[in-house]
Amino acid sequence: MHAEDRHQAILERLRERGSLRVSEMAQVLSVSAITVRRDVESLAERGLLTRVHGGAVLRAGLPGPRAHPVAVTPAVPPRVARADGRPLVLGLIVPAADYYFPEIIKGARAAAAERGIRLVLGISQYDPEEERAQVRRMVEDGVDGLLITPCGPPDPTTGTGVPHVLIERRPDTDAWGEERVVTDHAHGARIAVRHLAEAGREPIALLLREDSPHAALVLDGYLSGLAAVGLPPGEAAVFRLPAPHTDPAERERLFSAFADRAVSGTLTAALVHNDHDAIVAFQRLRARGVDIPRGLALVAYDDEVAALADIPLTAVAPPKRAVGAAAVDLLVHRLATPDRPAHRVSILPVLNIRESTVPPTGVPPARSHGLS
Repeated sequence: MHAEDRHQAILERLRERGSLRVSEMAQVLSVSAITVRRDVESLAERGLLTRVHGGAVLRAGLPGPRAHPVAVTPAVPPRVARADGRPLVLGLIVPAADYYFPEIIKGARAAAAERGIRLVLGISQYDPEEERAQVRRMVEDGVDGLLITPCGPPDPTTGTGVPHVLIERRPDTDAWGEERVVTDHAHGARIAVRHLAEAGREPIALLLREDSPHAALVLDGYLSGLAAVGLPPGEAAVFRLPAPHTDPAERERLFSAFADRAVSGTLTAALVHNDHDAIVAFQRLRARGVDIPRGLALVAYDDEVAALADIPLTAVAPPKRAVGAAAVDLLVHRLATPDRPAHRVSILPVLNIRESTVPPTGVPPARSHGLS
């Protein structure tokens, strides 16, 4: 079960009963008691519950047993239908169904199923023409609304007349006032920098995929994170990696330069966006004899495959399922109340701490951080 799903289950249990025991919740979720204790610690750090011996209680000020769930937007009936009684049909168009987006799809599918909504999936393969074709096809087929992660400008839904919500995209212009649900990627980079700084690691490098739509946000969070912990600006320690298929020679040069600095001891920590490049960097460092985490602490960004490295990598985990579910919720609210103010939702990622950032002086307890 995904961490976000466990957190929601724990909070729901507390809303229903007011308290829980770790051992009982572990049985309910079919996970270890250690996993539940970590989840409880993470939720306590976010101010959502209070830890007690052997369990947790609902924090004072939050809705108590049998209280209604906290909602960001006005409540909508769990099942929404068309005027003629037929179920709503929503189209979901994403660039790919492998890296990053499978969890978003799962979150959207679960939220749609809860409301009796049919979800139709389209894959654009990062091709703007295919994306526009998918939009046209879905509109012609009569979808009630669209959930879309565009490949790039212009917005392919413009002029369709169909309500839509953008997923994990922030257009350069706000001219159309699009509703959207996104991850706060700058926050994700900040909590990674803070974690490394608290372990006494400096300077901290950033290996950044230039072709990522989130690159600017990760860079902003990295720089603001350094400022927040009193470290000097890290532009000199930023390695801007091109995509693998565009300039492999430049990628190799940058990975080598990064490894050179780690071998020399002038770098002791790095945040790498994304998981793929984090594992490549990890392999290069180990081939050069760099001890991870003692010689260099490594944090990946995305947490798709970071835990599968030979030494499991600490990673920033965007709340992908929550993003997909929130996008469905936002679109359903729009369809139910067309004249309501536009909403934009930003959800915070967490930091899943693993063996790649254990400081040389000891092993901290595994946990998740969600605070800036």
